[in-house]
Amino acid sequence: MDRRRMTAIGVLVATAGAAAAVTLPALAGEGTAPPADRPGGAAAGVAPEVLDAMRRDLSLSPEQVVDRLRSERQAAGAVARLRTELGADYGGSWLSADGRQLTVAVADPADADRVRAAGAVPKQVARGVGELDAVKRRLDRAGAQASPDVAGWYVDVADNSVVVLARPGAEAAGRRFAVAGGAPAGAVTVRTATEQPRLLFDVRGGDAYFINNAGRCSVGFSVVGGFVTAGHCGRPGDRTTGSNRVAQGTFRASSFPGDDWAFVEVNGDWTPQGVVNDFNGGTVPVAGSQEAPIGASICRSGSTTGTRCGVIQARNATVNYPEGTVTGLTRTNVCAEPGDSGGAWLSGDQAQGVTSGGSGDCTRGGVTFFQPVNEILAANRLTLVTADGGEVPPPSAPAEPPAATTPPPTPPAGGESDCTGQVTRAGSLAAGRTQTQPDGRWFRAPAGPQRACLDAPDGATFALTLQRWTGTGWRTVARADTDGAAAQLATEGPAGAYRYRVTALRGSGDYTLAFSAG
Repeated sequence: MDRRRMTAIGVLVATAGAAAAVTLPALAGEGTAPPADRPGGAAAGVAPEVLDAMRRDLSLSPEQVVDRLRSERQAAGAVARLRTELGADYGGSWLSADGRQLTVAVADPADADRVRAAGAVPKQVARGVGELDAVKRRLDRAGAQASPDVAGWYVDVADNSVVVLARPGAEAAGRRFAVAGGAPAGAVTVRTATEQPRLLFDVRGGDAYFINNAGRCSVGFSVVGGFVTAGHCGRPGDRTTGSNRVAQGTFRASSFPGDDWAFVEVNGDWTPQGVVNDFNGGTVPVAGSQEAPIGASICRSGSTTGTRCGVIQARNATVNYPEGTVTGLTRTNVCAEPGDSGGAWLSGDQAQGVTSGGSGDCTRGGVTFFQPVNEILAANRLTLVTADGGEVPPPSAPAEPPAATTPPPTPPAGGESDCTGQVTRAGSLAAGRTQTQPDGRWFRAPAGPQRACLDAPDGATFALTLQRWTGTGWRTVARADTDGAAAQLATEGPAGAYRYRVTALRGSGDYTLAFSAG
């Protein structure tokens, strides 16, 4: 996934109400007025269920719900424009607790008037969001060094820092991790949290489905040819059946850990529809996938706890699950429980993502993370199916490898590596673990030769594989193992998107990967 993308919006400082069981929101259109005798009716194109749900969860009146959704949509447009206009000086943005006021952080005070002209409040900060994202990438590369006492880390643009979450009494471990990751002094804030994120495997988003007639997960959103869901639900080749136990499809692409997404291709007996189960005897429509601002209301659908609503708290969050680290997730204050994973997230009628995992439960409350749907669509070249029978093409993927803007890593301990190339990456792996390089993403290469070298710790055996994107999944095109010496990989291939996978087959420790293409 594109970890270089700029974090568009930051952490909400104050939230508007607690989460409870609700019905998913759905915007049917603009400009329709509510009947005077139906306070819970369809106001400004909002489905009646939304007024009841958000009134209950966010302590709002039906009129306030409509006003908030309208304000959030306007804020999303303003953020998109300002992010482009401000460039490197853009420091992130966030909505107030009531959703009415948009604040935009700027690294250059000269940009304040431009922000005011867009109807937002400027805030002077020391770092642009690009600098914060660069700090977080360093921590992502050092993620394998994070102890279980570190729950995760994310960019907090309102605080203008990268937040590392440590469990009570383990704040020193959080600070050691930040130092080991090479984070500059003052750029990281260590906060105490009781979160213990775990995968919510037994999952249902819209409708339940079963994997290899065993585990159960949820449909996220329909795409042309199938649906997207959580990556920890299955691997390529796994078979699925629907909630009715009728043969349904096959996992064609899946990524976990690192990311948490998957694509299931369905057979001819199934027709993808652009709707989500509302757990109230009906469905609500999906109209698109415009990314909602931080602070915006959002609702999640899952088979264990039904539908729950809250607000978006942060983007570009990393979660250190026991099963592996996942980066680029969106953090919310919506509760979830096992059985809710893989489900659909909607803001208004716009698809936002699929449930990855969380901490807490829906009795005490909690935190839940989702994999952004636009990243899934872009990585897999998938087209979202909408309720009006239309199709939304995938967002544009980056046109160049991430190496151009990512700071060079620190060589592994024990001396300089003998491996050299146009791009160099370092990492650390425990036995049995795998990392994707560069930086959990992929790169574009022209047609022609590709060369790579992997330097692993003495006494350990690491495998290096080169994979090419085929349009439906990643296919391994070359492999080399370290066996007492650096692994040397050389191959030729067509132009396209590629990635390297480094696996610790035996032993553990630091490694260096260097590669060149063309």
